[in-house]
Amino acid sequence: MTARSASAPSTHTLSEHASKELLAGHGVPIADEAIAATADGAATAADELGYPVVAKLCGDSIAHKTERGLVRLGLGDADAVRAAATELLAAATADDGDVSVLVAPMVNGSRELIAGLARDDQFGMTVMVGVGGVLAEAIADVSVRLVPIERVDAEEMLDDLATQMLFGPFRGEPPVDRDALCDVLVALSRAAMAEPRLVSADLNPLIIVDGRPIAVDALVELEGQP
Repeated sequence: MTARSASAPSTHTLSEHASKELLAGHGVPIADEAIAATADGAATAADELGYPVVAKLCGDSIAHKTERGLVRLGLGDADAVRAAATELLAAATADDGDVSVLVAPMVNGSRELIAGLARDDQFGMTVMVGVGGVLAEAIADVSVRLVPIERVDAEEMLDDLATQMLFGPFRGEPPVDRDALCDVLVALSRAAMAEPRLVSADLNPLIIVDGRPIAVDALVELEGQP
């Protein structure tokens, strides 16, 4: 998130689950997931979602789960989920506030993109899309437009990216559904227009599954206090 001066309005982040709910309400594709307050509840949720699953510690004050070791991947049965959830809940600190365990199916794909919104101090709200994954910072292949955008703008954003090979057939997977990806960018623009308190939104990663983008992590920042 962008640093702000002391005179700038205060902001707060939503939990991953709440961030996804807000963006899904405007059309961003989100994988199924559930929130549980206990380890047994997380195991029950995993049984209903189907294995394997991922479990994460979820809370409004938790923005960097991976860096803190608050993510468990590839959990194959209820016992594994129960154990992981117990560890995650025990890892919460007083600064994290109210927490829960987010359980979601494992989403696998060879291609990762990033997309999001950011408020520029000079130009206002912008929407972006770029290459994600471990090489995102090194490649720095992104395209940005001012909000609002129409579908033609979203199409131009994809055309602007240098790494066009990622949109074709890749490692046995079908080509990226560019219409579906454009839908994500237009949905982000729609969210920015509908939510005046929105400061930023990150979809990272946006995984391509069977050619279609699915947001498996999200972080929304809003103006004001929770």
